[in-house]
Amino acid sequence: MKSRQSKRIVCLGGGIGTSNLLRGLKTYPHHLSVVTSMADDGGSSGRLRKAYGIMPPGDIISCIAALIPAAKQELADLLTYRLNGPQRENTSLGGHKLGNLLMLAEIQRTGDFYQAIDVVKRMFGVEADLFPATDVRVHLSALTKDGRRVHSETTLDLALYGRPHGLKKIFIRPKNPKVNPAVIDSLLRADCIISGPGDLYTNQLPVLVVPQIREAFLKSRAKKIFVLNIANKPFETAGFTLLDFIQAFTEHLGSFPFDTVIVNQNKSHLIPKELHYNYISVGLAHRDTAYRTVAADLVDTAFPIYHDPKKLASCIVKQL
Repeated sequence: MKSRQSKRIVCLGGGIGTSNLLRGLKTYPHHLSVVTSMADDGGSSGRLRKAYGIMPPGDIISCIAALIPAAKQELADLLTYRLNGPQRENTSLGGHKLGNLLMLAEIQRTGDFYQAIDVVKRMFGVEADLFPATDVRVHLSALTKDGRRVHSETTLDLALYGRPHGLKKIFIRPKNPKVNPAVIDSLLRADCIISGPGDLYTNQLPVLVVPQIREAFLKSRAKKIFVLNIANKPFETAGFTLLDFIQAFTEHLGSFPFDTVIVNQNKSHLIPKELHYNYISVGLAHRDTAYRTVAADLVDTAFPIYHDPKKLASCIVKQL
């Protein structure tokens, strides 16, 4: 680590990728903030969103669970535990994540999403700042590479729009949703902003395309790090190289605004064929560019489509 001074790190995205990143970073003495998309409309989070008209709590809960001290792992497991039973109705208990139900109860009790987040954070000893990217529920749609308009985060995430698969650009509705000023402040005051790892079109870009966030992100003088995924997700980014990710960010933000790209160089572990994931090729995208590429062994050997939290956090901290 170049400096022992505490840094202000902002992580953008949500989902498993962000959770793995936080599991590693929480062991360092840095101030963490997390900004997650409010476009989620599938699974337990989406069912509660539809049934009770609340902001989707799933990514927030996953991040809280990831930030719980390692000595209390059983609490993290409890928070992310999914109840057994039928899922025929949105209000049926089957399939719901316990932490999502806890957030629902706190939202109903306090009448405020932010108060609910603070209460749950305190209950589990989490000190990081957790923000929804927007103060309203966002609806996601996309233009496919063959010109079709498809709707909903679930449709994009699970590639339910049929063949040929492949997304060109995403859109959010409302186009300019309200953003908490604290989110903007965290971006402008950050020493480091990280996007990734995580799904490109359903986790990372839905945060960055929010107009106020995009403007603050581009304006911020923080070090900007993009963490390239270990492997490509079937359908969403099938066959993508680093250059394809760069082009996607450029398409949505007007440029590739990251000064550092972190990539995995260990591809020696076999990815089970039934997962239909493949390691991402860096190719020649890092040559003669304005950003610096940092390559390291980052793979989780137990499940090689994901990053190892400790390896990834160590690599990132060395860049600060």
